[in-house]
Order: sequence, then C-alpha cells, then structure tokens
Amino acid sequence: MPFAPFEWMLALRYLRARRKESFISVITGFSLVGITLGVATLIIVMSVMNGFRTELMGKILGVNGHMQVRTYDGTGFTDYGAIAERIRQIPGVTRVTPYLEGQVMASANNTNQGVLVRGIQESDFERLKDVGLEALVGELQGFDESGGLIVGSILASNLGVSLYSSVTLVSPNGSVTPFGVTPRIKAYPVTAVATVGMSEYDKAFAFMRLEDAQIYFNLPEAVSTFEIMLDDPDQARDFVDQVANIFDGPVSVAPWQFSNAALFEALQVERNVMFLILSLIILVAALNIVSGLIMLVKDKGQDIAILRSMGASRGAILRIFCMTGSSIGIVGTFLGVLVGVVFCQNIEAIRQGLSDLFDIEFFNPLIYFLSEMPVDMQNDEVLAVVLMALGISFLATLYPSWRAARLDPVQALRYE
Repeated sequence: MPFAPFEWMLALRYLRARRKESFISVITGFSLVGITLGVATLIIVMSVMNGFRTELMGKILGVNGHMQVRTYDGTGFTDYGAIAERIRQIPGVTRVTPYLEGQVMASANNTNQGVLVRGIQESDFERLKDVGLEALVGELQGFDESGGLIVGSILASNLGVSLYSSVTLVSPNGSVTPFGVTPRIKAYPVTAVATVGMSEYDKAFAFMRLEDAQIYFNLPEAVSTFEIMLDDPDQARDFVDQVANIFDGPVSVAPWQFSNAALFEALQVERNVMFLILSLIILVAALNIVSGLIMLVKDKGQDIAILRSMGASRGAILRIFCMTGSSIGIVGTFLGVLVGVVFCQNIEAIRQGLSDLFDIEFFNPLIYFLSEMPVDMQNDEVLAVVLMALGISFLATLYPSWRAARLDPVQALRYE
C-alpha cells in the first residue's frame, strides 16, 4: 500500500532531527525559509507588477481613451457632432468624446509651466469621473457656463493657486497682425482642482469648456480630436479601419496599443524578467533540500539497512525520503502563500509605516506616476507560483530518495 502509516511516521521523525543531527536540521530550516520567501516574494512582486499595469492602463485610457482620431494637418473637424454620432453607431463603441486640445504656458504667482489644455463639454467631463478621476475639489455643476479652468492638483500646487484663483494662459498661436503673430494671453479663474492619481496628468493637464477653447485656439466650431471608448480595449486595433472609413479625408486613427506601446511592453518585459529572477530563490531553496536529504541519507544508512533487512521494499524507502523532502516544500509553499497574500492586502499600510519609521519616501508618486502602491493579485498567477514551487520541491527529492532506495544493506551494516 502506498504511503503506509510507518512511512509517514518515519518521514515525520526524520524531519525532527536529534541533537547530533542539528546541522541537518539547520539545512532543513534554511530550505523552509527559502521556499517561503521565494513564494511570498514572487506573489508580491507579480501582484505589484500587475497592479502597475492595471492602474497605468486605467489612468491612461481613462484620460486618453481607447482610440484617438486626429487630422494630419491640425485643422480639426468642423461637423464633429454628426461625426461623433456616426462613430457611436459602430458595434462595440461605448462612448465618443470630441474635444479641442493645445499646448500653452500657464502663469500664476510669478511661476510659469507648460500645460496641455483640453476643451471639453461638461457632460463628457462627468463621464471622466467614472474612468479616471479620483477626486475633484470644487463644483463641476455649471462648468459649461463658468468660463473657468479645471486644473490638475499638482499643477495647482506648482503654480500656487487654489479655487477661484486666476491663471493666465499664453499661447504662441495668436492673432496675425501686420507686425507678425502676437501671442494670445488670457486669464481664467480656477473653478475646480482635479486629481487623476497619475502625476503626469495631475501636473500637466487643465480643462476648459469647449466653446472657450475654440475661441482661445482660433478654431471656431471645430474640435481637434475624437476620443473613443470600446467594450473591449484589447480589440482596439480591429476598429481602426471601421473608424477611418467614416471620414472623407485621411485621418490618424491611433489605438492605445500604438500610443503607449513602449510603456506597456517595458512593463511586460520587466514582469517576465522579475519572475525568472525571483524563481531562482525557490531553486536555491530546492538545492538546500537536495543537500539536506543527501546528508540525511548518509546519516540514516544504518536505519535504511535495518528496514530493508526487515522486509521494507525499495519503493517504501523511496517514498519515505520523498515525503520528508516534499513536506518541507509543502509547508514552505503554504507559509509563502500566506505571507504573500497578507502582505499584498496590507501593502499600502506597510509602505506608509516603513516610510514613517525610517523617514524615507519608498514610493514617490512623481517617479512612479501613481499616488498609491498598486496591487492586483490574480488567482491564476498565485496558483502557477504554488504549482511551480511544489513541482521544484518534489523534483528535488527524487535523486536523494533514489540513492536511499538503492542502498545495499550489506554494505551499510558491514562496519557497524
């Protein structure tokens, strides 16, 4: 019968080393800790990498959409209402937002900063709250009549402005005079301060109502871009031709994969490399299991010979030492999953606690783009880490167990 009671008894007894076998016990302990740390680290790192990808995609696509349509010459689209309605008729399209965008210099309190101003309708900005906006200080109601600006939170801090402060926008593309093009300069009140949660947007974006933007950028009754949201963002490339066919002239239709390809490919490569590197921790722990079992087999040579002489089969000896080594892998994997899951569920509190304890900023939003440490723990990846750890641990027991099963009782007892 496989895994007989006496096999379990001996396997568990060999895990509890006596005083003279303390060195073997130390190796067993290191193997257990190594597998625990390896599994926990893999789960934590993979979850954080997934969180970065999910959060960045959510923020980027929440503000820029799954697809963007622009003209090549920058003249914009005049009949944008009818065009937007035709795009909405495409199956799979959930939202179409026409807007006008331009780069300007924002000035306030003797501070200047480049800003991307986007003219948008109040109803479209309301939808932005559902996909990318984390917080809004001020009133959005009446934005279409206010004639003011909604600025990013970091931009407001850099310029030293708050609600109802004034921000002056300077655009080089102003009015044409006999003396050349004069810059367009106009002051706007700050009606709200928005937090997207991604520093690149919070420090560089400002929103105004569409009609004001059309006047400011000298594009009356026109928009520069259509932002398109889809049911399935991963299928954005499949909609390029359908969207392009709606327009009479040539247009640039850019799916999000094209606009942000370098960023997401870099995240994917980094994620795969980190998985391979951190898997070495489990491999090193498995090698500790091999060395510990080999030493255990040498130390228990007399016991093995006696068991064989009493009728124990080679298969029984093989199973005993397989169970001894595999138990280390099973317990280590279980503890690693427990540590990894608990750490992931409390990672933001742990980060803040360590930052306060050591007075160090462990996660600077200006560097990592996000305001909080993101975590997205996926069950299939946790299962893959568990199966990999258990598989490596089991394979590590085969060679020492095979050596124990092949031990000749006569040779083992010759000098006893």
